[in-house]
Formats: sequence, structure tokens, C-alpha cells
Amino acid sequence: MNNELIIDVQENEVKIALLEDKKLASYHSENRESENKYAVANIYLGKVKKLMPGLNAAFIDVGYDKGALLHYQDLGRCYRSTQRFLRNVLMEGSRAPKVQDVELDPILEKNGDIKDVLAPGQEILVQIEKEPISTKGPRLTAEITIAGRFLVLVPLSDKVFVSQKIKSNAERRRIKEILSKCLPKNFGCIARTMSEGKEEADFKEELENLVGKWENMVANLSKEDLPKLVLKEMDSVTGLLRDT
Repeated sequence: MNNELIIDVQENEVKIALLEDKKLASYHSENRESENKYAVANIYLGKVKKLMPGLNAAFIDVGYDKGALLHYQDLGRCYRSTQRFLRNVLMEGSRAPKVQDVELDPILEKNGDIKDVLAPGQEILVQIEKEPISTKGPRLTAEITIAGRFLVLVPLSDKVFVSQKIKSNAERRRIKEILSKCLPKNFGCIARTMSEGKEEADFKEELENLVGKWENMVANLSKEDLPKLVLKEMDSVTGLLRDT
């Protein structure tokens, strides 16, 4: 596949287009005058503001002037483990067990009820899934991931997935075997298309970087000054360069 990145920098705006085999694959524009705190993949420590049982969702306070929506289906399969881990960190700080030392909880039921797992005032770790537009606030997920060039790290998981765009079954098996061996306990990951053909050393280096980002974020989690941004995704241009 032939990838081409086109960047148009104006005084107040940056426009970015990614072409795959001469066809538009993605397009993004960004206002240069103000930093977007609510960019996709930014991670927040927020608070549950209001439950919406009719939508099976909740509004989460992440500091935006309008509520950020978190649907039950976007809590993620690892929600119970992530939430218990967060509670321990907020209560015990540096004395809390590390991810590798905890037992994972059962996965979250697919068709559960939001009021059975969230309560107003509860602290929750969330990630921006869709940026705010017009009169709507951000859309959130509680399935926390940290993206790199080859891999997407999934803390408090034990699953390894390989991009469907990698067509060779032998290559998919090879990647999965390497990652299953290299991943620290209780960290899962998704192998991106760019992982095709990469060696064990490449994966180890990226995993060390991604796990380091997670651990630095966890070390700074506290109940003070909530809600707050706890891990910022790189800017759009850098992110697209990473992913191309």
C-alpha cells in the first residue's frame, strides 16, 4: 500500500489528509489558535455527574461545559478490573498494587444496567472517543488504551488481538506468539497493521515505552483538582506521522 500524507498549514488552521493508494483514507483539520483539551484518546480522571437510565448511559464531568456521555456499551470488557485498580490507587497511592500484581475481575456483562455499575460522584478513568461538536459534549469510553506505532496497549486485560488487515495467518500467529511472550502480566494489546514484519526487539521497545506512559500516568493519579487531564494524546500531525 502506498501512503501519502498531505499537510496544509495556514495561519489559524492545519489541514491533514492521508491518502492510501491515491484514495482519501482520513482527513482532519485543527484550529491552531487554541489547544484542544478534548482531543480523541486524551485520558481523564473524571466524576460521574448524572445517570441517564433511559439511555443506559451517564454524563461524566471531565471539565467540559457540557456533559460528556458514557454509554454502558462503552464501559469496556475490562471495566470492573480498571475500576477496582483505580479505587486502590486513589486510596493507597504509591502503596497500591501494580497492574501486574492484581487479579483480574470477571469481564463486564454486555447487556447490563448503567445504574448497577456507576453512581453519581464516583471517580472514573475515561478516554475521549469522539470530540465535542456543536451543542454536544465529548463521547467517552472507559476502555483505556495507549497507542503506539505498532501496538495499542490495553491495561488490565489478558487478550492479544492482531489487525484484520494483516492477511497472512502465519504472520498473525507469529505476531501473537511474540506478544504473548513479551507482554507484562495483566497487559493486553492490539497489534496494528504496521506491526507486520516487525521483530521481537521492535515490540519490546514499544511495549516498554507504552507501559512507561501508563505507569507515569498512574503515579500521578489523585483525588485533588478533579476532573483533570491525566494523559494527553500527541497532536494530530505527530499522531498521523506516527501512524503512517
